[in-house]
Amino acid sequence: MGTLIFGLAGVLSFLTGITLELDWLCLVSKPVPIIALLLWLRRAPSGPYRRWITIGLLLSLLGDMLLEWPADLFVFGLGAFLLAHLAYLRAYLQQSTRLAPLALLVAVGCGGSIFALLASGGLGTLLLPVACYALAISAMLWRALARLSAGVERRSAMLATGGAALFVLSDSLIGINRFVSPFDGASYFIILSYWLGQFGIAASVVAFSTAVPSSKNPPAPSREIGYSN
Repeated sequence: MGTLIFGLAGVLSFLTGITLELDWLCLVSKPVPIIALLLWLRRAPSGPYRRWITIGLLLSLLGDMLLEWPADLFVFGLGAFLLAHLAYLRAYLQQSTRLAPLALLVAVGCGGSIFALLASGGLGTLLLPVACYALAISAMLWRALARLSAGVERRSAMLATGGAALFVLSDSLIGINRFVSPFDGASYFIILSYWLGQFGIAASVVAFSTAVPSSKNPPAPSREIGYSN
């Protein structure tokens, strides 16, 4: 309960900072929800899935601070979030390596459409970094979707997929607002979809760990689901 209150306090403080244009409040409160998720995950049994999701959250925390810092550190923030997506990708590959062609088609369609839209706005020197980022989020979304048909605990798979989709949405809104056309309420839509996405991804760890009991000598993983170190 304390972790939940801590996270919600960070959310409300950041939204207040946006509304009142208090940059200092935004800076100090933005990392709080992700820190709360990291504290929450410490209660879940250890394993490769939790480890890689935790790494992704830590990289996201770094990206948050780089983007919020009072300087133009967008490229560095982009790099931190790209590594976060790769960490989530690694987590999902722990549990399924099937091709999942339908999931691949959906992910490529989403990533390709987003990149085409952003490129139409003129990316200049950021064309290659944004292309690499679009590839990373497409791969992450693909493997999240692939878990739905891989025999992974259903609730965990759905939470991870929903979280991945919201993370992709948040990234897309950032790109649209920055490179295509700024829109009213962008800051609210971006941050809320981002936090909900991260919550879904973190919750998938809790759902998976409660469905797979922890022990000192867990059974050997199958070809589709790997849980033990």
